[in-house]
Amino acid sequence: MAKTKVRPQKYFGKFSEPLVKFPSLVEAQIKSFHDFVEGGAERVFKEFSPISDHSGKKFELKLVKFTFGELRWDEQYAKRAMKTYEAPLSMVVRLKNKTTGEEKEQEIFLADFPWMTPHGTFVINGVERIVVPQLARSYGVFFESIPYKGKNYFAAKIIPARGVWIEIESDADGGVYVKIDRKRRFPVTSLLRVLGLASEKDILAQFAKSPLARDAIAKTLEHDHAKTPEEAFVEIYRRLRDGDIATPESARDHVASILSPDRYDFSRVGRFHFNRRFGLGISEKDLANATLTLADVIRIITHIAELNADPAAQADDIDHLGFRRVRFAGELLESRMRVGLSRMKRNIQDRMAMVDAETTNPVSFVNPRPFQAAIREFFTTDQLSQLMQQYNTLDEIEHLRTLSTLGRGGLTSERAGLEVRDVHSSHYGRVCPIHTPEGKNIGLVLHMSLYARPNEFGIIETPYAKVEKGVITKEIKYLNALEEEQYAIAHAGIPRDGSGHISVKMVEVRREGNPTLVKRENVDFMEVATNQPFSVATSLIPFVENDDANRALMGSNMQKQAVPLVVPEAPVVATGVEAAAARDSGRLVIAEESGEVSYADAAMIKVKNNDGKTKEYPLVNFSRTNGFTTFHQRPLVSVGDNVKKGMVLADTSTSVGGQLAIGQNVRVAFLPWFGANFEDAIVISERLAKEARFTSIHMEEFICVVRDTKLGAEVTTHDIPNVSEFKLRNLDEDGVIRIGAEVRSGDILVGKVTPKGETQLTPEERLLHAIFGEKAKDVKDTSLRMEGGKRGRVIGVKVFSRETGDQLESGVIKRVHIEVAQLRTISVGDKLAGRHGNKGVISRILPEEDMPFDEQGNPVDIILTPLGVPSRMNLGQILELHLGLAADMLGYQAVVPSFAGATEEEIRNELKAAGVSDTGKRILFDGRTGEAFAQPVSVGVMYILKLHHMVEDKIHTRSIGPYSLTTQQPLGGKAQNGGQRVGEMEVWAFLGYGAAYSLREILTIKSDDILGRSAAFDAIVSGKRIQESNTPATFNVLVRHLRGLGIDIEFKGGSQSF
Repeated sequence: MAKTKVRPQKYFGKFSEPLVKFPSLVEAQIKSFHDFVEGGAERVFKEFSPISDHSGKKFELKLVKFTFGELRWDEQYAKRAMKTYEAPLSMVVRLKNKTTGEEKEQEIFLADFPWMTPHGTFVINGVERIVVPQLARSYGVFFESIPYKGKNYFAAKIIPARGVWIEIESDADGGVYVKIDRKRRFPVTSLLRVLGLASEKDILAQFAKSPLARDAIAKTLEHDHAKTPEEAFVEIYRRLRDGDIATPESARDHVASILSPDRYDFSRVGRFHFNRRFGLGISEKDLANATLTLADVIRIITHIAELNADPAAQADDIDHLGFRRVRFAGELLESRMRVGLSRMKRNIQDRMAMVDAETTNPVSFVNPRPFQAAIREFFTTDQLSQLMQQYNTLDEIEHLRTLSTLGRGGLTSERAGLEVRDVHSSHYGRVCPIHTPEGKNIGLVLHMSLYARPNEFGIIETPYAKVEKGVITKEIKYLNALEEEQYAIAHAGIPRDGSGHISVKMVEVRREGNPTLVKRENVDFMEVATNQPFSVATSLIPFVENDDANRALMGSNMQKQAVPLVVPEAPVVATGVEAAAARDSGRLVIAEESGEVSYADAAMIKVKNNDGKTKEYPLVNFSRTNGFTTFHQRPLVSVGDNVKKGMVLADTSTSVGGQLAIGQNVRVAFLPWFGANFEDAIVISERLAKEARFTSIHMEEFICVVRDTKLGAEVTTHDIPNVSEFKLRNLDEDGVIRIGAEVRSGDILVGKVTPKGETQLTPEERLLHAIFGEKAKDVKDTSLRMEGGKRGRVIGVKVFSRETGDQLESGVIKRVHIEVAQLRTISVGDKLAGRHGNKGVISRILPEEDMPFDEQGNPVDIILTPLGVPSRMNLGQILELHLGLAADMLGYQAVVPSFAGATEEEIRNELKAAGVSDTGKRILFDGRTGEAFAQPVSVGVMYILKLHHMVEDKIHTRSIGPYSLTTQQPLGGKAQNGGQRVGEMEVWAFLGYGAAYSLREILTIKSDDILGRSAAFDAIVSGKRIQESNTPATFNVLVRHLRGLGIDIEFKGGSQSF
């Protein structure tokens, strides 16, 4: 560990550093919640004030102000005590009684509101959760084309933040029509009349500047039956409320309410999109108008007419990132808050109608339960509120940077087509083109690129350096996907001299989403870093430019599955992103001010600043994560050390010296080894197990709930009927296991008995009852036992009880939490992987002396199959192998940024400097015979991760166990202690080998022949021969199904009956 910590870095990038410092990787989440607390929540409250009763004559309730109180407790206490990290939310309301004219003000508690932690998460009932940002379609106006008889007719969709969807479409008859909320269409001129243009003359006058639009409107007027605004209101009302009787007054009220500010909100985002498309101003004043105006509709109609007349016109690309925006936690909370308040408003109005007119107490109207339920429902059940992925700190940070197109108001994985999932040119620098899950969510769950950030409208921007006359300036500009298309943007890897002059005459650039060549004088912007398009995880893969994209995707995902190891080690071949990834996870302890360390141990670091004040930094010791791995902080400083502000004081379980460390640097050889590494299997040396290189600690919590039942209360006790003293040896008098006890599957963790119903006692039981008194009374053993296939050591016990004042669910007297930790060394069946998607399962652990060794006698640690490289096309692992060897021998850490890393020539030079062959190959000798292998072998140092798919979680056997009631066959799966299913194809395999007797017992006595299996058990116990099998129970089920269908089946021949 220390060896890696002190390694000096050697930078292999073409350029000294990116043009922009790494942004804070979780800032967007934290800023969103901050904006919600500072302004968003208040906006929602203002929308609902004042609340009047339905008649508007009795009461008026004003929401005067609302406040978030002080946090109830700190994050660590919330986790320990299984509570929510929250702050109280209360509001001051003023009730005006319109009958008496009396006013009364009162403060009312609304809810305990979950609060975001400093690293962007929420703690709900002691469990860390994340609100995943949603990548949704933006509000605004979108133009699409509808093909008809070889011609494209254009239509516009106006999508508001709240309110009806309005579609304006052109038709083959030359007219323009409107649909509201996908109902029947009507001529657009009716809508224009509703918006204030009374006569045909007024309507045509508005389109005087555009002859194309004027013609379209003239043709529309021919089809418009409404000639006055009143008729237009009735016409629209009939389309919207088909079947209702339309009076001019009711029609006017209904249609006007649809477009009123109360029910229709175009939003600042929608107005921004609209104004930018039509070249209007985007100042605060311009964006203030949140409703649809007459001028807006006229502009849309004119634009549709122009598009129809242009044969080269294209519809908007719906998958373009410029037409999508990110809704972060703050905005999602606003929308749920709106739902809660609207439910509460309805309740208040109903109560106002029912209560006595003399009532003046505001609290008698306000019931905050619907509001509390809406917030609780969002955090516990919403698709975007997810359990935080916590296998390691990279997993945490990438989960915070995830963008999901799923969720409320988004797509579903079943419905989404290929176009939505595809990589789009507008993703460049904003959304990672590589990092996405494998499986049904591919392309729907995305990750933000390293330098991307959302602007105030939630539109993703990325930074570019301004280029003037072929010279790169220091000016940095953030552009969104639509803005950048008008510029020529060069790649960060273009050759340039020290003063920023581009040194090639013709430069490859992107313009309008396509690659092209331009003169260097015509370059407008340049990217700020070569890893700008990629996410954090993808940026951590060295030589990613030499890997196939599919394998880079696997590499990105598998780094997030690496378990923290007992002895972490930073990679010998790094990319320079490791320190930023560890820092921004918020899990490192960082000095908030300069000073001297006055105290340091495993639980606390104290730093005395220059003014003599001491700042305390508590450390977390061995806490369980959501991924059942261990989170632990280790001090990096000692007493007397001088620290500067921003310096790392304590590492985590997945960092070394402030750098992300999720694996081990090991000596790897690419060599077939007697079939043991066939099909990506991995052969490892026993040395890795002896030195605990891949040893990890895993923790799990088991919960025992003690309830109050109808027959009496359950009790935790040491005195459990029919259990031997040996099994109770580790329990205290309350029946709770002691800390430090070693437990295996089936061991009692919490002894608990439940009262049984009154039953008729047998004479023997009555005798026992008479002799032993209460001892034999009717209780049944419902103790919490260790689950099958699990083991470990008890490291923590938490007891929550009503007696000690803990708040528990109704009917629960006590809850006991037992924390069990387990040390797992590496074993056959565990899954290992590199950072290039090169994964495999350990097939053999060889003694050190049997491993291949080089001329110096050094054995290798891992043998990988060479056949795993050519077809997978992930050659980055070979380059890492060779550079890793040189770096390890020369004692430095090689830093190779994506797409600008070490060249083949540089790697050869480093190998020569290390005194080995520049081919990276060497002669190896077979450890078992001592003979040299026929060919030189690629040997080097590679960073290998141990993934959370471990054999101990998956291995499973069954001898006896539960059976399904319907089929009488054994259950399936490890959790049910089930059997292995022999299905149709497996039966064919037995048939192919002619294994008739094996097949018969599998399909009968091992499965659902009830009589046969009992008889077989008796025969085995008494040492007799197993007799012929009987009819399987499933056959009886089939027969009864057929009889149910009216088909009788009789059994002919043989002695068996059913």
